[in-house]
Amino acid sequence: MSIGEERLARRMARGVEFLGSKTAILCGAMSWVSERNLVSAISNAGGFGLIACGAMTPELLDAEIAGTKALTDQPFGVNLITMHPQLFDLIAVCAKHDVTHIVLAGGLPPAGSLDAIKGNGAKLICFAPALSLAKKLIRSGVDALVVEGMEAGGHIGPVSTSVLAQEILPEVAAQVPVFVAGGIGRGEAIAGYLDMGAAGVQLGTRFACATESIAHANFKKAFFRASARDAVASVQIDPRLPVIPVRALKNAGSELFTAKQREVAQALDEGTVAMAEAQLQIEHYWAGALRRAVIDGDVDNGSLMAGQSVGMVTREEPVADIIVQLMAEAAQALEKSAA
Repeated sequence: MSIGEERLARRMARGVEFLGSKTAILCGAMSWVSERNLVSAISNAGGFGLIACGAMTPELLDAEIAGTKALTDQPFGVNLITMHPQLFDLIAVCAKHDVTHIVLAGGLPPAGSLDAIKGNGAKLICFAPALSLAKKLIRSGVDALVVEGMEAGGHIGPVSTSVLAQEILPEVAAQVPVFVAGGIGRGEAIAGYLDMGAAGVQLGTRFACATESIAHANFKKAFFRASARDAVASVQIDPRLPVIPVRALKNAGSELFTAKQREVAQALDEGTVAMAEAQLQIEHYWAGALRRAVIDGDVDNGSLMAGQSVGMVTREEPVADIIVQLMAEAAQALEKSAA
């Protein structure tokens, strides 16, 4: 083992122990993409796969977990959305399958959800978009945090990864494992965040076009052609609509989302829809738009959710090769810094 590899193993030890995987590299939960094939491939390659539950029914999640278990005996987790109307049924499905790690995304854990997850013996990971929220989540009993910056694909916050990492890691990394996400495409960045105190990292965009990803060939080609500046954040039309911005490659689908927001805002004006229902309509829109691009290959009207690291995705390659490359780059960076 080289000096760099030894230093990398030491810095990743905490994340590896927490996840139970060979490396502390999580795959971000990407709707329609992070399903049994990609999740199992990542876990088999030593990473930690996450099933993107998204808008799935409990029955669909049940089948997806069982399907993933048939393809891997390595640990993996499930990402659940806090606003899902059947959240507690989904938690029960995870418990039935002895899922070891659950990620709650989309806001603070609703009342009772934290106890329900931890009561079943699973470890709970939550997103912390600010230091104050990180501290609050730790006080409430979460087991680990993901600090995700605005460079990420999909739903994003307003602050960059590098700023969030500097703000949060020195304050809380000693208390719980913290995984850094957003805009990470190379191992040198992984080494940098590990040096700052991160227990590991989460990448999505880098894995979206892996050989094992079921994403349509058109979807993958759009990624290969894109540069960082093509991955833009959606615009909020109405301040009353708590629409979390979404980062995706710019296309006609971006305009369709603007139209959808106007339609929902009008329904709010007319009193034909309540705020919670309005928010759900927006979420369902994204689920449908993503499906059109990922599954059907409609890259003009569908949603091409991608992080700004998309420029580093230039070809289709196996998950195992991506992880080996990232680890080699990280080890080399740590070897240089030891000199």
